[in-house]
Amino acid sequence: MKKFTGYIKGVNLGGWLSQCDHSKETYNTFIVESDIERIAAWGLDHVRLPIDYKLVETEDGGYIEEGFTYIDRCLDWCERNGLNMILDLHKTAGYSFDEFETSTGFFESEKLQNRFVALWEELAKRYGKYENRLTFEILNEIVAPDVADIWNRIAKRTIEAIRQIAPNIQILLGGVNYNSVDSLKLLDLPYDKNIVYNYHFYEPLIFTHQSAYWVKNMTADFHTTYPNEYAKFISETEKFLPNGNGDIYIRIMRDKMDKTFFEHAFSEAIRIAEERDIALYCGEYGVIDQADLTSTLNWYSDIHTTFEKYGIGRAAWNYKGKDFGIVDEHYAPILDQLTKLL
Repeated sequence: MKKFTGYIKGVNLGGWLSQCDHSKETYNTFIVESDIERIAAWGLDHVRLPIDYKLVETEDGGYIEEGFTYIDRCLDWCERNGLNMILDLHKTAGYSFDEFETSTGFFESEKLQNRFVALWEELAKRYGKYENRLTFEILNEIVAPDVADIWNRIAKRTIEAIRQIAPNIQILLGGVNYNSVDSLKLLDLPYDKNIVYNYHFYEPLIFTHQSAYWVKNMTADFHTTYPNEYAKFISETEKFLPNGNGDIYIRIMRDKMDKTFFEHAFSEAIRIAEERDIALYCGEYGVIDQADLTSTLNWYSDIHTTFEKYGIGRAAWNYKGKDFGIVDEHYAPILDQLTKLL
């Protein structure tokens, strides 16, 4: 399978320029160059930098010059420390994965889509020249499963616009249903040789999101372990997660959920990547800081084994904060072990 060279082992910088309070204090202090130095010392080769449109755009669509300086700063830090970078537009005007119910109009609004394409033209003008150490990710996590065809059309138009300015930069493209690994088959064939298919993977969700306060029906005192029996994960999923979760378990049903689960979960995506001669990348994966440390290491070890076996690039969620922070207090006792499994 084709490899995403230079982007094999990475980590997300979520909570800095995206999913944050968008204050100058956060921009200036949440991530500093010593963090990038630390990431490089772990032996990683890249970071994924999520940004919200609010960093660089006013509400009426004007550009905020100061906002671009923070992207510039991260690029400079990465260059000095030998890291590549993915520029991920995490939220765009009119659409946010974590405010899905109030932002579905993006897929129906030509005005919002025009603004989206225009922003990527601006980003391409500023950053397309860094093609040897930067990759574009045009939008994070399309939630609704029924907009696959619309998303393909928007993506094609956006990629064509970028290509007028940056013909060779690599571009990450993910599918619907939160960048599900099962939705890659719904993406159009690669538009050119510099497209990479992108998915996110937090399965079994009942384990990686146990006690998550933002998950409907989840209780704060719920805990589970990994590996575990399939039947137990399925029953817990039915009790604590919204309808529609757990379908992937049924598809891969075995007696025990362990490292063989990841092989089966990724198998269709690997087949598609081989057929289409395209690289695979897992832009997010990780375990909430409510899980016990032994189970966390077990999960990371199993998914790491599969990534390594097939040469799949990836970036763990998350370096710091956002309830998944690798360098936060919860993971301190296993930090050395954990960073070797990224």
